[in-house]
Amino acid sequence: MRAIFIIDRFEGDWAVIEFEKTTFNLPRVLLPSAAREGDVVRISITLDKKATAERRERIEKLMDELFED
Repeated sequence: MRAIFIIDRFEGDWAVIEFEKTTFNLPRVLLPSAAREGDVVRISITLDKKATAERRERIEKLMDELFED
């Protein structure tokens, strides 16, 4: 499925993105500097399994320190 995201407008540091029949805000800094209202953008989301594992390890270590007997 190829989703279509359209830049509806900019509000300060935010871009209002239209997707299907709803809108959501996206930090403007994540868009190319040439992005304009009405442009169609592609959004790709990937999982960073390494960063997730590292984060889990840090959290577990903090929890162990906090709840240490």
